[in-house]
Amino acid sequence: MKRKIRGIKNRPRLCVFRSNKHIYAQIIDDSNKQIITSSSTLAKIMKKNMKLSNNCNAARSVGKNIAQKSKALGIKEVVFDRQNKIYHGRIQALAEAVREEGIKF
Repeated sequence: MKRKIRGIKNRPRLCVFRSNKHIYAQIIDDSNKQIITSSSTLAKIMKKNMKLSNNCNAARSVGKNIAQKSKALGIKEVVFDRQNKIYHGRIQALAEAVREEGIKF
């Protein structure tokens, strides 16, 4: 059974989607139903810096990137939404990189 995870005004939702080839992260404001910022392995600046897009190193760099973008927007706390994926591997690497940059969840 899938639970609905919703962010609040002070704590938007960090939604992570993992496919076989790429990983995507979005900061979403659920009250206004809009995406505040996003990052993925498909972004031009991310593609330049990595050889593979489906490993933990790529997930860490996406996590650092989304954390830096959210800090620039003044977001310090988020609700983590992993969309019923196991907290392991690339999902865990992205989450730890976000925490290392100072975002709490």
